[in-house]
Amino acid sequence: MSTPTFPGTDRTFAPINLGGNPFGWTADADASFAVLDAFLAAGGSFVDTADAYSAWAEGHEGGESEDIIGRWMEDRGNRNQVLVATKVGKKPGREGLGRDSVLAALDESLARLRTDHLDLYYAHADDEDVDIADQVATFDEVVRSGKVRAVGLSNYSPDRLRAFLETAKDQGATVPTAIQPRYSLVSRADYERDLAPLVADFDLAVFCYPALASGFLTGKYRTEEDFAGNARGGAARRYAEAGGLAVVDVLVDVAGRHDVQPASVALAWLLAKGVTAPIASASRPEQLEPLMAAVTLRLTEDEVAELDEASSGF
Repeated sequence: MSTPTFPGTDRTFAPINLGGNPFGWTADADASFAVLDAFLAAGGSFVDTADAYSAWAEGHEGGESEDIIGRWMEDRGNRNQVLVATKVGKKPGREGLGRDSVLAALDESLARLRTDHLDLYYAHADDEDVDIADQVATFDEVVRSGKVRAVGLSNYSPDRLRAFLETAKDQGATVPTAIQPRYSLVSRADYERDLAPLVADFDLAVFCYPALASGFLTGKYRTEEDFAGNARGGAARRYAEAGGLAVVDVLVDVAGRHDVQPASVALAWLLAKGVTAPIASASRPEQLEPLMAAVTLRLTEDEVAELDEASSGF
């Protein structure tokens, strides 16, 4: 597996993007520190979060994940070893992409992360109330300020994504270098039909979510009892109802041939499809092993084709 170069830099990194949404939610500070320590020790370096994580949890307001990552980097003194991405636009009180809100949210994220810059700053979602030209100007401004190294976009329609990229290029402003699309074995059509051409046209890095489909592609959901006994079973069940268990069957079969877990195969398939680094999360250090195993797993062309066929309905 080739080692990608981080957008806007000459730094290479292991092609797994550790999702920070469990930090401060399903993983407390101690558990989060343990996961982050283990990720770095295993050769990982790129951590993804958002200012909105984990505003959905009772009693939370957003920023919890950023705060834990920031405390970890400060405690370990390892900021220069870590690549950090966060997002703006969905945190309660900082919704949307208006200039003043983005600039204020950026400073708040930097404070929680205890750093003077972000390696990658995403628009978490498009804001159709803000003209694309104004969005371009705002994200160009944050880069020119020195507080952001590179810009990414997430959850944009293909037309609005192309408009942002072309406007930035035409204006000589900062052109986004990455996207964070929804893409996995059980969520293929929108990316492959609409976004992959833009990735090719603009040479974009791709950091996709949820790479393991809310745990569905780990292989732990095979029977009705598996869904009923798991807190995330509701999210995973919709993939099963759409025919996803046939995909899991092939994942399990391919994983057995390589003596790895199904999650490793699901991530390796994404890497074989040209994804720069899929986003996958862990609440406990032991959950990292199958994620990192994907980095060195080589699927054959026939195995990729098997997985393509099994997931063709998605």
